[in-house]
Amino acid sequence: MSGKPDVVVLDYGSGNIHSAVRALERAGADVTLTKDTDAVLNASGLVVPGVGAFAAVMSALREIDGPRWIGRRIAGSRPVLGICVGHQVMFDRGVEHGIPAEGLGEWPGEVTALPEDAVVPHMGWNTVRPPADSVLFDGLKDERFYFVHSYAVQSWDFDQSIESMNPPKVTWSHHGTDFIAAVENGPLSATQFHPEKSGDAGMQLLRNWILSL
Repeated sequence: MSGKPDVVVLDYGSGNIHSAVRALERAGADVTLTKDTDAVLNASGLVVPGVGAFAAVMSALREIDGPRWIGRRIAGSRPVLGICVGHQVMFDRGVEHGIPAEGLGEWPGEVTALPEDAVVPHMGWNTVRPPADSVLFDGLKDERFYFVHSYAVQSWDFDQSIESMNPPKVTWSHHGTDFIAAVENGPLSATQFHPEKSGDAGMQLLRNWILSL
């Protein structure tokens, strides 16, 4: 045993898998790239990466029964981290080229195209606005992170009227419009940007997540 937290990166054909594995290893995790059911369900942390189209990522996840595994982990308070399209699919739906696709529905919201007057894809470094009590962004005030996307969730409609419910912690960024850059919600966290491509700031964010496992 290495003594490091064990993290599974879900192997379903996403294009940024190996960079995520290397970054998580550098951040202090014992990382396995797999789609083995027992490993996915029992690891201390699960990372769901994603690049490309929303509908294609959902289709690939369904092929390996990913939605059920992700749902079981969240129901059992087992940490999950989504990255890029792995962040987007946690919402209700995505609409690309006018065609809607169903997401995992963990959070309300729709992934839609960034404004036409913004340069798309939104590619490069940008600042974010995390809440003061963020765990992911602890020690990362005024840092910049690396984005590559043309679609995003641009509004937050979560019902926070139940006093006993801890509302999700939402981090925002701006490119033509405000959009959700990250969400922290109990065992489920996700980032629209790529922490594995975000240099020292991204490495610290991954360490923060790993330390919370």
